[in-house]
Amino acid sequence: MLSEFDIIQRYFTRSSPGAVLGVGDDAALVKPSAEMELAISTDMLVSGQHFAGDADPRQLGYKSLAVNLSDMAAMGATPRWAMLAVALPESFVNAGGRWLEMFAEGFFGLASEHRVGLIGGDTTRGPLNICVTIIGEVAIGKALRRSGAKAGDDVWISGQLGDAALVIAHTRQQIALDPEEVSCCLPALNTPVARIALGKRLIGLAHSAIDISDGLLADLGHILEQSKVSATIEMSAIKCSAVMQRHLPHPTAISCLMAGGDDYELCFTVPIARRGDVESLSCEVEIPLTRIGSINQGGGLFVLDESGKSVEMAIRGYDHFRT
Repeated sequence: MLSEFDIIQRYFTRSSPGAVLGVGDDAALVKPSAEMELAISTDMLVSGQHFAGDADPRQLGYKSLAVNLSDMAAMGATPRWAMLAVALPESFVNAGGRWLEMFAEGFFGLASEHRVGLIGGDTTRGPLNICVTIIGEVAIGKALRRSGAKAGDDVWISGQLGDAALVIAHTRQQIALDPEEVSCCLPALNTPVARIALGKRLIGLAHSAIDISDGLLADLGHILEQSKVSATIEMSAIKCSAVMQRHLPHPTAISCLMAGGDDYELCFTVPIARRGDVESLSCEVEIPLTRIGSINQGGGLFVLDESGKSVEMAIRGYDHFRT
């Protein structure tokens, strides 16, 4: 059977771009670029909570890094380094290392795409649990934050929402998708695309930003709370897939669209006067950017249907301790 140190050496020791010292010592050493500050985030994926125990290991390796990259995108940061801590069932280690090989392929494939170096972490035996810490750089004082939204801003989202939550609802028999619809939705769940380039371009344009990981209502709600403002959004303006459109206005589909989570798109606010700049940016980065509402004074988040009537949402987003 592979030892802990065999696993680290064979599957997780690679060159670490930009690091002074990477995997192999008691701690890594990194040197930030001049005039930059560090952005650091951690996300944990737990078997049975965030993914099925039989999930494809290559896709799992990819997603474990992708969800962290999304946090960098929301801050406008350039990802540089990552640390990986994994608890592995003994069966995964005993099976000739194939699971580990595929997981590493997914992780390092995405890491190479963004020039992210793995600089350390930990391995142990136990129920499958994956925790990634990512470190990025952003110019001093320029990071996008949740606290900058201002009354008079437009609310924008990137991409489309709801497909990942919709396919999860299907697996839980809360809604029925046909096989072709499942195939269309699965990439959103298994291989989300972090909007790194968009996040960096939003610096100096957006007043605030957040990545949509727990659902639009919950995550936009964090911006409102931190910025001490309110928002009104139009549900019909939210861009979604043809699959989602076919299942609206089923209550489960509405919940997936508005509060399902696992989207990893960006929600951001921009002054009305700069609508044209956002529309131009959408063309430049080749990502749909959709205006869905406005920031107002006061408090609260209000959702309107096609006729302009207020919609009450019982669920506002994913909560690890309530879901």
